[in-house]
Amino acid sequence: MTLWQRLKPIRARLVVLLAVIGPGIITANVDNDAGGITTYSVAGAHFGYSLLWMLGLVALALIVVQEMSARLGVVTGKGLADLIRESLGVRATAVIIGIMLIANLANTVSEFAGVAASLEIFGISKYLSVPLAAVVVWLLIVKGSYKSVERIFLAASALYLAYVASGVLANPPWPDVLRAAQTPSFRFEAGYVTIFVTVIGTTIAPWMQFYQQSSIVDKGLKIADYAYERLDVVAGSLFAVLVAAFITIACAATLYANGVRIETAKDAALALRPLAGPYAATLFAFGLLNASVFSAAILPLSTAYVVCEAFGWEAGVSRDWKDAPVFFGIYTALIALGAGIIMLPIKSLVQAMLASQTLNGVLLPVILVVMLALINDRRLMGRFVNGRLFNFVAWAIVVALIVLTGILVITSVFPGFLGKF
Repeated sequence: MTLWQRLKPIRARLVVLLAVIGPGIITANVDNDAGGITTYSVAGAHFGYSLLWMLGLVALALIVVQEMSARLGVVTGKGLADLIRESLGVRATAVIIGIMLIANLANTVSEFAGVAASLEIFGISKYLSVPLAAVVVWLLIVKGSYKSVERIFLAASALYLAYVASGVLANPPWPDVLRAAQTPSFRFEAGYVTIFVTVIGTTIAPWMQFYQQSSIVDKGLKIADYAYERLDVVAGSLFAVLVAAFITIACAATLYANGVRIETAKDAALALRPLAGPYAATLFAFGLLNASVFSAAILPLSTAYVVCEAFGWEAGVSRDWKDAPVFFGIYTALIALGAGIIMLPIKSLVQAMLASQTLNGVLLPVILVVMLALINDRRLMGRFVNGRLFNFVAWAIVVALIVLTGILVITSVFPGFLGKF
């Protein structure tokens, strides 16, 4: 028997894996959007490497929550909004959907702000970049099939490697980086606590659970695909956190080391040029553009899935407009509104971004508790319910996230709250 023949079982499994992967990798990576990149940039620029140690815990939390979402999707064959409607009823579902709709519109606006900011670095006006990006992401979803759209999204996920390259080009002191990543530390300072909570809060957002589960259903994954989809979730989560780490490292090695303060990811890209060289700065700016366009496509898509599932309307990227008019109508409206707001002469979108963050914080505990109730319903999940150990870890993570997002909401509404302690 030849080596090629011996490798046949492995080759067969690899083919299945490549056919299944997508929802987990895409969902985890799109969370590194304009807001997330800004958060990690500020963490590195203002606090150096001191927050790297927590990213391992962030990865664990992301894997646990997204794995439950994936399991719900492959076992039930239904989206999360559909399951919530069956569990909580139409009225409660409508309230949840209403909050998410507002939050996701604000998030979509911030993504187009990221498009504008990234290309302004290269001298391109927002009056050209934003309409062009809006048309591109609209055509991608409305005219594409699920398979073609997923391939493009996976390619966009791979482009996050630009941040890894940017971090390497920043030439950080790697012994210090490794030491900080292994040594837990904490400061009882208002700024540090706020960024600590924000790093976690930007990692797990309510829309992620809805989008991943909907895309699993849209793709047609079944229980037989569960083991492969779990690998998809783990790989996506680890890669997303790796990218977050390199964004932090790039800014810590350059901006923090030179005492440069920033407020946005655009500030970080501009400040990197004289400190880390034009290549690092260009890669950082390119990463922001990729992340912003990627997220500007995903967030409205997630919202369209959620609304249609909640009220029983037809949904799916592979459908025609005439078969799913509400689905494509919602997607189009969010793209148009998100891009249109950026075209207005608005000086700052900080308040809109804070409002969306607050709404996400309010909604997240509800979604996580409902997910845990669903995942432990034996009538729904059969033998795929959580085990005792998994439940313990999951509940610990959920309680921690509820507390931290509560702090995030309070500090968003009352910015000076932590300064009192």
